[in-house]
Amino acid sequence: MMKGETIKLEKGQLIGYCIDLGKAPLLILQAKKGYIMCGYLNMNTANKLGDIAGKVTGVKTYDDMLKATVIEVSENAKKEGLTEGMNAQDFLQNLF
Repeated sequence: MMKGETIKLEKGQLIGYCIDLGKAPLLILQAKKGYIMCGYLNMNTANKLGDIAGKVTGVKTYDDMLKATVIEVSENAKKEGLTEGMNAQDFLQNLF
């Protein structure tokens, strides 16, 4: 089952998507111009689609995601000045 939730940050609101897959959830936090995804999703696809995206791993909740370090970024995220090693919440704040 998929659940959606609104999450407020300083610069705007995110939409959180969660799909319970049993052992771990599939999670996405979407801002106005891009998103953070969990390890289930593929950065190669984000690049092919031209998305502004960051990836975090080892997360099970939206709060975990916001506190996590971004381990991979899309090519279009790099063009926006977003980098690996950023805190995910800071990454998302730049997408409003």
